Amino acid sequence: MASSDTSEGPIAPEGALDGAALAGYLAAAGVELAGELRSSLLVGGRSNPTYALSDGSREWILRRPPHGHVLQSAHDMAREVRVVTALAGTPVPVPHVVAHCEDPAVLGAPFYVMDRLEGRTFRTREDTAVLAETDRAALAGALVDTLVALHDVDPAQVGLQGWGRPDGYLQRQLARWARQWEAVKTSERPEVGVLVERLAATMPVSRFPGIVHGDYKVDNVMVGLDDPARVVGVLDWELSTLGDTLSDLGLLVSFWDEVGRPFNPITAGATAHPGFPTADEIVESYARQRGIGVDDLDWYVVFADVKIAVVLEQIHARHLRGDTLGDGFDDIGDMVAPLLERALDRCSRASDAALRGVG
Repeated sequence: MASSDTSEGPIAPEGALDGAALAGYLAAAGVELAGELRSSLLVGGRSNPTYALSDGSREWILRRPPHGHVLQSAHDMAREVRVVTALAGTPVPVPHVVAHCEDPAVLGAPFYVMDRLEGRTFRTREDTAVLAETDRAALAGALVDTLVALHDVDPAQVGLQGWGRPDGYLQRQLARWARQWEAVKTSERPEVGVLVERLAATMPVSRFPGIVHGDYKVDNVMVGLDDPARVVGVLDWELSTLGDTLSDLGLLVSFWDEVGRPFNPITAGATAHPGFPTADEIVESYARQRGIGVDDLDWYVVFADVKIAVVLEQIHARHLRGDTLGDGFDDIGDMVAPLLERALDRCSRASDAALRGVG
């Protein structure tokens, strides 16, 4: 992720980049360096390692795939670069990409470099606790407005026609994440099979195709340093494609924590403060702005919980192999079960009898 939030302090030299090789590549790509290039690994990236770069005058962010074995189609740097470049100039704010290298000989893996944004992200309950109630409401409104703006972008108008296949998107997604669970699981969890079976039996018809971010949540949106209502950048596009836009809304709801309801273990109460609207109010605002109905959203939220659980299991598996860098990984495996339990609970309360497992 690209961030100037000082809560994401650098940790180094673990996993340090080859500064000479990177400086040489950037110079050849037309990036003028004012001095020696320095890099530091940023805390917070539990998926793609993300580095801060500086030449003493300018600052950039570098993203690369995880170390060790990664599953086919995951962590595709080219996908991130294409969508971020395509969205430049639209109402969706994105960082400016300055270089993209597909040659693993430079740093050991493909990577891209983008300008570092001036802003802040809110990752934890402690981060959002410092905001006034009015600022929390403004931040929530900005999140919804930006998601609506993304889903209103015509892919063909920004050169993304053919970038993905909206038809059959949900079927492919469910099959993909079920397959990836089998590839990375570190323990047997029968509830995954139950959830996949119910989701397959109740899959909705996709009605609103468009650009899907794939990981849309509060800490993947950077806002102004002094204005939480001003989005300066939407970050972390590694799962983006063309598909069913309601899947992004389902993810946002999955990550939207409320007092009295089980928190998503990743956001861990980040939006469970006075001033933040409820998840139902988030959904109502989104649907009203788009002029659509979202009566089948339970399916998308359950799917989001399952997808997030698989992603966490992937990270946990890499950590057990010693393929992660930095801190913050020891508790990842413990986050999987609560998400699956929450998904089963939502199924039990769904209006669709088949999603409840009845009939």
